[in-house]
Amino acid sequence: MPRSFRVASFNVENLFSRAKVFNFQDHSVGDKILKKVDEFCVLLKKTTYTTDDKEQILKLYKEDLNGYIEVREDRGKLFKRRGRRVTGVKADGLDEWDGEPEFIRAKFSKLARENTARVIKDTRADVACIVEAENRPTLKAFDAELLNYRYKYEMLIDGNDRRGIDVGLYSKYPLGAVWTHMFDKEGNQAIFSRDCLEVEVFLPDGQPLYVLCNHFKSRGYDFDGRASEKRERQAKRVAQILGEYDLTSDWVVVAGDFNDNPTSAPLQPLLKVQNMYDVLELQFPADPMKRWTYYFNQFEQIDFVLVSKPLKDRFHKAGVERRGMHKLEKLTMSSNGLVDVEKEYEKVTHWTNAASEHGAVWAEFEF
Repeated sequence: MPRSFRVASFNVENLFSRAKVFNFQDHSVGDKILKKVDEFCVLLKKTTYTTDDKEQILKLYKEDLNGYIEVREDRGKLFKRRGRRVTGVKADGLDEWDGEPEFIRAKFSKLARENTARVIKDTRADVACIVEAENRPTLKAFDAELLNYRYKYEMLIDGNDRRGIDVGLYSKYPLGAVWTHMFDKEGNQAIFSRDCLEVEVFLPDGQPLYVLCNHFKSRGYDFDGRASEKRERQAKRVAQILGEYDLTSDWVVVAGDFNDNPTSAPLQPLLKVQNMYDVLELQFPADPMKRWTYYFNQFEQIDFVLVSKPLKDRFHKAGVERRGMHKLEKLTMSSNGLVDVEKEYEKVTHWTNAASEHGAVWAEFEF
């Protein structure tokens, strides 16, 4: 009887904390705050700040968004300060400073952590790319406390995102070489917002499996208007890394949250790489709507597991574990048949205890 193993990818939206704006039981409250964040970002992107702009920036930051965001200042200063207190807007426009708004985080509830763990367990993955994990000790602690020591090995290297939104790996099998790409640059700019973590995993028969874990630049809060350009640059770089392998003989996986859909222009440099295959397309070749992993105004696939030809030849089945999403049944029932109706876990009762807004992609292979 053939042996099998599973690979998965799951954006857990952090294992122990999440942006406070997403932690309201009444999700409409968070939506209102997010609209204010949008207004704030539009103002910050202006080349020149008028007096009215400065007054509105200050009001939004100190009143409407107080406690929900802070602004990271990398070069120059946006705000005037007296001690730790913000007293005014110092910059006269975008050219005088670099930085971006960051969400203030709050600890997850115990139930939210349990629901996240349940998704990971239900993928039954032997090797899992974990997106938005805080650090390696957190991965280890989460496995010990909530996964019953399911994974003997874990890997995560702190990447370029100062908020601690990193990519990591769980594995039941021993790890070999590990490469980071956080220092890859185009000109003087880092290519990866977090990292492309490249890990060698040794399967039970000694066969090496190479896993590249990714979290591409988000489409949301496109502060400098270059998010699509950054995702395309990241996709191109991953494609270049794949060029170092023989994809007709090496067992290679590219997994993670690509923050865009399969037909988007920025992802084409990666998705068009010869001898790499999307497992959800292999499973559902005639029905793209069965591949959805995320919903915001529309059902779409933004989470991926791509595999090289030897894995495609050993492919058995794949799917998306969505039951950690809030209001999954209501959402799918209201789709008018666009997607299949599914029901969330019984303990996912509101946004504060949902596992994630993402489904977990998994795939099984025989060897």
